[in-house]
Amino acid sequence: MEKSGKFSDYLFAKMGPPNVTASVHGSELPPKTTERSDAPVELTGYRKWLSDNLMLLVTLSGVLLGVIMGLSLRPLHLHGDSIMLISYPGELFMRVLKLMILPLVISSLIAGSASLNAKMNGKIALRTLVYFASTSFFNAALGIALVLLIHPGNPDMHNNDDRSTDKRTVNLLDSLLDLGRNIFPDNLFQASIQQAHTVYLPKPSILHAFNETLNDTAILLSGGVEAQRQAEDLDEVVLVRDVQYRSGTNTLGIVFFCLVFGTFLGTIGQKGQVVVDFFAAIFEVIMKMVTCVMWLTPVGISSVIAGKILSVDDLGLVMAQLIWFIFTVAIGVFLYQFVVMQAIYFVFVRRNPFKFYAGLIQAMLTAFATASTAAALPITFRCMNEKLRVDPRITRFVLPIGCNINMDGTALYIAVASIFIAQMSGMVLGFGELLTVLLTSTAASMSSASVPSAALVLLLVVLTAIDAPVQDVTLLFAVDWFVDRIRTTNNMLGDCYTAAIVEELSRKELMALDAAAVNYQDMPAGTPNGHSEGMLEGQTELITDSVVVDMSAVMNNVNLQQEHSNRRV
Repeated sequence: MEKSGKFSDYLFAKMGPPNVTASVHGSELPPKTTERSDAPVELTGYRKWLSDNLMLLVTLSGVLLGVIMGLSLRPLHLHGDSIMLISYPGELFMRVLKLMILPLVISSLIAGSASLNAKMNGKIALRTLVYFASTSFFNAALGIALVLLIHPGNPDMHNNDDRSTDKRTVNLLDSLLDLGRNIFPDNLFQASIQQAHTVYLPKPSILHAFNETLNDTAILLSGGVEAQRQAEDLDEVVLVRDVQYRSGTNTLGIVFFCLVFGTFLGTIGQKGQVVVDFFAAIFEVIMKMVTCVMWLTPVGISSVIAGKILSVDDLGLVMAQLIWFIFTVAIGVFLYQFVVMQAIYFVFVRRNPFKFYAGLIQAMLTAFATASTAAALPITFRCMNEKLRVDPRITRFVLPIGCNINMDGTALYIAVASIFIAQMSGMVLGFGELLTVLLTSTAASMSSASVPSAALVLLLVVLTAIDAPVQDVTLLFAVDWFVDRIRTTNNMLGDCYTAAIVEELSRKELMALDAAAVNYQDMPAGTPNGHSEGMLEGQTELITDSVVVDMSAVMNNVNLQQEHSNRRV
């Protein structure tokens, strides 16, 4: 019961002293001498609201300014150089945000996974991945249901004369194999700048030159249709797979390495403390840099949105042709955000979900403007840790993984777009084809890169699986700049809600880790696992295997205290 008493003291210490004014015989006592009389007065009313939501208002003003500026300048038919100059501040803003992604992901994952023991990391990872896969599957099913109900595809929208019979060699197997190659990179430094992907190249053949000569001779001598057909058969190109590297950060491989590195770092005790402090300091520095960059939000976001609106050739015609497609995707995104996501949060967390949603508006607007979950990751960290007070150990673990794996909006978009193109082609999809769309959309979305318009590449995988024409994908390029921003908000919010739900499901384990850390700090300095100093505030990184062995006892004490409190109530 001694550990139980220490754990109760720890909980009361974390709650802080009661906020009451002492009184003697009905009269209030003066404040303590330790309280400064010149302390700043706490703001109230609308001033407090403005102070708390100033950054949100700044971000919203940037979005509105960009839309107004883009629509106002369209009638002037600006030159390409003028549009480039308008977009240039937004380009710099995006580059600064992307600059902080790699150090932020590395520091947050290593510090977050080191703060938990290996068993806890496994539980959180399992809960996170199960939630990601379930919500992606649900979004793909929701997209299929909506596109079948609304039926936005019109067969008269495309020109049959422009369609060719070429088929790009893209399949789900290659995407899944590339996903595994990127998760397990063979060079960590190469993973910082390149990604592995499969391409199809013509198979080199010794008889290629001979076949060309034979074809030309046969055509000249016979001049017949049969000779022409035989020449084409002989000249048929055989394609073979080849794994190459393309420019772009392999974030999946870096995430995997950092998780493993941080997990083992948390098991070596005092020897790894200096490394944990190093990455924790990097995370704090990056977050301070993000705070400074956020004051450039109005200029950067307005420039990005205005440049995109001005770069579209015929905005009215494109919107009129694809209005039902945009409407279907938007309905699915908003239905999931305002109904399904809020219901899931309320069922698991038992709190007001819309209050949690309101705390993420600034991050959502940034994701909408940048069309990238990874680019909005620094702002997402700031909202989750400072505004919503989600446990940093969970956010540092879940958010970097989510921005690379959890693509709820992308799964919905791929399902809607693939069936939309099939409807335009007059195809009638049976149950087997719909099931194929459901599974391939879910799998493809989880292998999507967190970059703008990455879903258009994955859409080719689904279209090839159901034998739909891949040429009609070019029609979606005209509106993808807008639809991409809508679905990116779903991706970002899905990561945040996952972190909140995983925190609630892992609350007992987190409390046990805190209690073990308190008991661990109470050990004498000479004990094998004791530490006399060097722990940061809220730091629980240094829990070795010997302490983890006692976690069951701590968990029993936690459960006993909860039972006693329930009986008293």
